[in-house]
Amino acid sequence: MNQGCLDYQMTRRRMLGLSSATLLGMPIAQMLARAGETKQANAEHVILFWCGGGMSHIDTWDPKPGRPVAGEFDPINTSADGIQISGIFPKLAKQMHHGALIRSIAGTNGAHGRASYQLQTSYNESGNLVHPGIGSIVTHEKDRLGDLPAFITVSGNARRAGYLGQKCEAYYVGRPGEKDPYLAFPAGITQMRGNKRLDVLAKMNLRNARNLSAEESKSVNTATKEAVNLMRSPALKAFELNGEDAKTIARYGDTDFGRGALLARRLVETGVRFVQVNRGGFDTHNNNFPAMQNHGDIMDPALASLVEDLAASGKLEKTMVIVLSEFGRTPRINNNAGRDHHARCFSCFMAGGGIKGGQVIGKSDEDAIMPAERPVNPHDLHASICYALGIDHSKEVETPLGRPMRLVSEGAKPVIELFG
Repeated sequence: MNQGCLDYQMTRRRMLGLSSATLLGMPIAQMLARAGETKQANAEHVILFWCGGGMSHIDTWDPKPGRPVAGEFDPINTSADGIQISGIFPKLAKQMHHGALIRSIAGTNGAHGRASYQLQTSYNESGNLVHPGIGSIVTHEKDRLGDLPAFITVSGNARRAGYLGQKCEAYYVGRPGEKDPYLAFPAGITQMRGNKRLDVLAKMNLRNARNLSAEESKSVNTATKEAVNLMRSPALKAFELNGEDAKTIARYGDTDFGRGALLARRLVETGVRFVQVNRGGFDTHNNNFPAMQNHGDIMDPALASLVEDLAASGKLEKTMVIVLSEFGRTPRINNNAGRDHHARCFSCFMAGGGIKGGQVIGKSDEDAIMPAERPVNPHDLHASICYALGIDHSKEVETPLGRPMRLVSEGAKPVIELFG
């Protein structure tokens, strides 16, 4: 296995619980408190904006003006000729020449749990086998770049690593911009003093590893080593937004989502392979339109600024940006001015990572009920991400029980048109 996967789940949780190492009789926490199919792949990073709850495709990426299902938002022209999106995204519309839309995702699950599982793993839930999320797959298959974890999730949990193991779990960041207390020396502890205590901690862990199983010992030692290296790394500054220019923060939006998008940019610039930024609140059975307007007000400046900045720096060509949800919403507006679950046809936004901007893949029917052209299955999205990163999506890996499993479910094909 390459060095992309590191045991950060262990670092944050089990390092402080499993390890029995102490210093001067204090637990670790207290001690630290005191002490190739076609063209060559282009992408190196992925930023996934996961919109939990089921984002309305009609009110975002696939407006239907003049139809009874249209709702309250007028479509607006974009910087890509002939492409319109919802009026809730006026700033992102100006970056559409960098982006692509898929308007014909054909899902099969209308329940949140099953649909989220499928969209994030490419598999349907089955029995006791837990399939890894796409972020864990990328972490497993790509070499690590730099000192930071290869997979970071912001403002919410990512799909688990499943049979790939804890070494491919996401590193969790709660509120973007806040220091992680597990990776910072407390006030009053200088870097030099802290480094000395970390050296002692590493030695204590080696000694206490005799009381653990071989697997636990290896995990604890790996976790401690990586935590120590990370605490000493100047790359940690990528997490700190207090040094960012106030105008930049205002441009992204001084919200958790805006800061999350800004943090995602900083993280990929530092070498993080996969960043997932989470936002919920899309399950709009009631009052869909005020909710979607609020989502637009918050997401629009963040997404537009991210794409613009990555393009300006030249990083967009190497960074795939995806805005995705587990399903869409019904074209029909219910009696509570809401839209219900709709998996049969929905949309997503993608940009960068070798994607040809200014295009639409697929087409929904006149009311966005079903795909009318070029249906795209959920696992095709995973194959497309793998394709962009140079990962063989059909590769088989063995589970701990020796069962061969494909990285992406059988039958998946990259949406080659995305890449021009």
